[in-house]
Amino acid sequence: MIAYGIALFTALLIVAGALFALIAAIGINRLPDLYTRMHAASKAGTVGSGLMLIAVGLHAGDLATFSRAIAGFFFFILTAPVSAHLLAKAAHQVGYKLSPVSVLDELKGKDGPAP
Repeated sequence: MIAYGIALFTALLIVAGALFALIAAIGINRLPDLYTRMHAASKAGTVGSGLMLIAVGLHAGDLATFSRAIAGFFFFILTAPVSAHLLAKAAHQVGYKLSPVSVLDELKGKDGPAP
């Protein structure tokens, strides 16, 4: 009975992770510029990948594998948003323009194009 519950919970995590990954993919295709696309990829994509990583660790049924999956999950949660932020900042510094539907550029005038 416990094995059935774990399998059901693992399946739920996989489905939830896949839905977050689908939302990230739709956001990448539908959003207007690099900055909003990176936001969708870093937020929804990170959560989706993290949920599926935890599901794989649970499905393995081994404490060592599960602990590695949890460590990978925390590493992914900590590094993906930081890397997306740095990529967006670099894109802004080299002059990549915001979409016309963007209403506010808080970095305008604070950092010019890179020399």
